[in-house]
Amino acid sequence: MIIASCPLRISLFGGSTDNPYFVKKYGYGSVISFTSDLKTYVTISQDKFGFNKDQHKYIINYSRREEVGDVSEIKNDPVRVVLEHFNMPPVQVTLTSDAYSQGSGLASSSSYIISLIKACCIFLGIEMTDHKICELAHELELTFNPYCGYQDPFGCGIGSFKRIEFVGDDRVKYEYLSTDILDEYDTHLVFTGVTRNSKKVLKNVTDNLEKIQPLLGTVDNAHQAILSGNHKEFFRLFKEGWTQKKNTSSAITENRRIREIDNCLEKSESVLAHKLCGAGNGGFFLTFSQRGTLTLPYDFVKINVVTEGVCGESI
Repeated sequence: MIIASCPLRISLFGGSTDNPYFVKKYGYGSVISFTSDLKTYVTISQDKFGFNKDQHKYIINYSRREEVGDVSEIKNDPVRVVLEHFNMPPVQVTLTSDAYSQGSGLASSSSYIISLIKACCIFLGIEMTDHKICELAHELELTFNPYCGYQDPFGCGIGSFKRIEFVGDDRVKYEYLSTDILDEYDTHLVFTGVTRNSKKVLKNVTDNLEKIQPLLGTVDNAHQAILSGNHKEFFRLFKEGWTQKKNTSSAITENRRIREIDNCLEKSESVLAHKLCGAGNGGFFLTFSQRGTLTLPYDFVKINVVTEGVCGESI
């Protein structure tokens, strides 16, 4: 049995500037994000005499179960595109996650694809660097989600707190950052109870690319605030970035419950700053608070920065 895992990424600044259409038009995008201790997990196994070897079936387990005779029949997009790419023989694949993965805003699709690629590489004895795995993950995800941002695979598969820059000729650069400014506060995810398909929101944002440009200046300023340890400026820019993000598309807070939670977090005395993760209109809000002080009428979970990216093993 092969087991692989990959963190879910938490984006702080610059989301939408990694949109492939934005990078193609303006030649540059940049985000600041970190890998969290919430992960996706993939197992791949192959029986010796059973559904795989005898009946030549692929068994896919996630929130549903699929039994198919050909990879092209698999309805789960991440599983299908990865198994097709590697021309995998009939196997059993199981997907699980530490957090709700559908419409989470945490790049779960990219994380799953990366975990799947790693597991297939181990199964087939193929050597790939983490960077190459991320490149392939983005290429494969674009086949079923043309709006997938560069930050999703590279934010998940490359561990730690970092600034990532995306240059028009598909170059990706990293600068690893000190976590000191994060370590002094509690970081939580607040579940909205709303799930959505990000494509609709991302298409709306893509139709208004010029509105994204101001976010790049905020990334630069936040970068300097992190390097200098200026906490006050960091949180001011965090709030500014969320306001800028909402201004890029009305679809980001289209759902009434999203607006209600946003307003509640804005008024909360225990929340220093907050934003909605990912494309918007569902998933999780990210909050910063003084240690041990967060009180909210919603479900929330504490998260931490991890340094590892994709990993896997054969057992």
